[in-house]
Amino acid sequence: MKLTMAKFIMLCCLLFLSSGFALTCPDDQKQALIQFKSSILNNSTTSLSFPQGLESWNSSLDCCQWMLVTCNTRSALRQVVSLDLYNFVSSLPPEANPVDSSALSPLFRIKSLVMLDISSNYIGGLIPGDGIANLTRLAHLDMRDNSFNGSISPQLFGLRNLRYLDLSNNLLSGNLSKDVGFLQNLRVLNLDENLITSEIPQEIGNLTNMQKLSLRRNNFSGGIPQSILSLRKLEALDFSNNSLSSEIPVEIGSLSNLTSLSLSKNRLGGGIPPSIWKLSKLSTLQLDQNLLSGEIPLWLFDIEGLKILNLGGNNLTWNNNATSTSFAPKCALSQLSLRSCRISGHIPHWLSAQDNLIFLDLSENELEGPFPDWLAELNIGNIILSDNKLSGLLPPRLFQSLNLSVLALSRNKFSGVLPENIGDANEIMILMLGDNNLSGPIPQSIWGIYRLLLLDLSRNNFSGKLIPSFNPLALLAYIDISSNRLSGDIPASFGARTRILRLGENEFSGQLPPNLSAMSKLEYLDLHNNFITGNIPKSLSQISTLQVLDLRNNSLEGQIPEALSDIPNLRILDLSINNFNGKIPPKFGNIKVMAERRDLEVSLADIFNFQIEFNDLQVIWKKSLQGLPNHNLEIYSLLDLSINRISGEIPASLGALKGLKLLNISHNNFRGSIPTTFGGFESLESLDLSHNNLSGEIPQTFANLLQLNTLDLSNNKLTGPIPRGSQMDRLIGSNYYDNNSDLCGMQIDKPCPELLPPEYSPEPEEDRSKDSLFSWKAACIGFPVGLVITVLVMYFSGYFSLPPKHHRHSQRHGL
Repeated sequence: MKLTMAKFIMLCCLLFLSSGFALTCPDDQKQALIQFKSSILNNSTTSLSFPQGLESWNSSLDCCQWMLVTCNTRSALRQVVSLDLYNFVSSLPPEANPVDSSALSPLFRIKSLVMLDISSNYIGGLIPGDGIANLTRLAHLDMRDNSFNGSISPQLFGLRNLRYLDLSNNLLSGNLSKDVGFLQNLRVLNLDENLITSEIPQEIGNLTNMQKLSLRRNNFSGGIPQSILSLRKLEALDFSNNSLSSEIPVEIGSLSNLTSLSLSKNRLGGGIPPSIWKLSKLSTLQLDQNLLSGEIPLWLFDIEGLKILNLGGNNLTWNNNATSTSFAPKCALSQLSLRSCRISGHIPHWLSAQDNLIFLDLSENELEGPFPDWLAELNIGNIILSDNKLSGLLPPRLFQSLNLSVLALSRNKFSGVLPENIGDANEIMILMLGDNNLSGPIPQSIWGIYRLLLLDLSRNNFSGKLIPSFNPLALLAYIDISSNRLSGDIPASFGARTRILRLGENEFSGQLPPNLSAMSKLEYLDLHNNFITGNIPKSLSQISTLQVLDLRNNSLEGQIPEALSDIPNLRILDLSINNFNGKIPPKFGNIKVMAERRDLEVSLADIFNFQIEFNDLQVIWKKSLQGLPNHNLEIYSLLDLSINRISGEIPASLGALKGLKLLNISHNNFRGSIPTTFGGFESLESLDLSHNNLSGEIPQTFANLLQLNTLDLSNNKLTGPIPRGSQMDRLIGSNYYDNNSDLCGMQIDKPCPELLPPEYSPEPEEDRSKDSLFSWKAACIGFPVGLVITVLVMYFSGYFSLPPKHHRHSQRHGL
């Protein structure tokens, strides 16, 4: 019996082993993973010994025991079914180039994969469609937060078992193929934050199992397809931040399972569909920043589960009469935006019952009256009331809130001094009080708010000497206290993280502090219209991040430091209306960014979920003071040295600044000729060389200035014909060329003398004595003409009406 039992046990062991229950994962899959690890480590763009999590990928161990790897332990084959490679190269330095997508090739040999997550890495290049096509069992594919480019590989739409597909936050472009309709098992499709264009295909309606569909922040156009109404299981729909037009489908309310509907920031017109009232499960409705019109239906506030309601930035109208007394919403909102909805009168009192409110945007309306005490006591986290007619004092109770993180009250009529306890709101991150009638000193407690990121107190009547005690570790990045009556020395200790510093149009005096260079992240420094004296410290050139330097209309003197040309990112330099002398440093032609042509508009990323209006950069543009919008300031490269005492010849090296859009060196003492290298200004839209002592002809190379639309060469000593060309022929009128008495050309309706070659004819003997006279006359009139030119320039700083407090500059220059 014992022998029989021993045989039985041995037989069971043999059966167990022969049944295929291997002790390790398949060798071919193990080798594929090791090859993948090797391809990552050998990638030329990486400098890591081991990307995160791959340390355990050792050939001596079972790959089912490796980190990031999951095998099917219920199967005899123990095949790899899941790879969780989220953020596995997170330790790459930020400046590293993306890992090429070809490094993924070994993974595509693991045909048993059901789940593949390669999100939040540094992978770039095309999506390897042929490889992905091998993964026919794949149900979950997450490739978000990478740098994949090109169009979506058509092979993806052949993965019929896919239930989850996330390609968001990449650089994908092209169209969304109608083949997306083949993914009929798909529950989640996320293509957010790419560059995908064209219309949303009607075939999207074939995805009847879809629960979440998000195409946010792309370039989709056309209308919302009617086929979307077939997605009856849909719970979340997000088409926001696109270019969709037409109207919201009338029967959108038939999607009865919707809990979130986000269509913000499109071009949708028409009214709010009445069928939305059927969406009883709705908790989020975001229709803001479209072209919607009509009256806001009050039944929206009867959807009891509604928590987020954003309708601002449309052409919608609020019924002020119907909500004046008895209006009582049934919903408990946490977020409400009714920006620009024509709300008038006092801030609606019915909001006082919204105890859960953490975000309120009533900006750009017609609200008036004081800031109510009940609103201050609600402890709302975000209060945006800019662009109204609110008045009176700000209640101190407002700054006792433990939740206040955003307070935007700009462009109202608030007056008086700021409460001394403003620093008690130590959670505040955004404080915007610009363009009011606030006065008195700026409370010192503001500078102690550690979490403060953005401070705008501009265009008020704040006064006194600003001697703040800044925390060097403070997070403050944007500071605008311009257009006040602040005086004293220029404060310089704003913290190491300051990026934008605007102190212009005040009464600051003294010299520029040399320790400005301690703000090593500074990108934008504006000190225009003050009383600053002395020289520009060379230490300013140590701020390598500096992009905008505006010192216009002060009393600075001495020579312009050559070291400014060493600032690698400098693209806007305004030193106009000062007392600078000497010459333009020839090295200015080496300013790197100004030498690069920039054709594409670069917008600031949306950091916040509401609109923030930054003050424009004020420049002299086409003879008047205008603002350059901060949201696309990066496309401009400007150099303005006008109204100084700079002399000598214009350096020919300036012609290398191919990215320059405006050049103004008028009202100086320049002599000599205009450099022919100015024909290299490929992007120039505005050129002002007026009021100097320039002589000679206008260079024929001006024919290359194809962008030039503003030109002033007046009040010089220029001679000869004005060049002809497509742009030059459009610059007609004496105002472009006044007080250059020897210029001629069709632009000023003054013909140039045409020279013809002398004709030969036999001369009588008696006329030979006149031969030398005729030869001399022929030589005098044998002067060739014919210039062809095109010019286009962007005028950044020239003449403008100076504020009374700076009248001293006008007198100094005799303007």
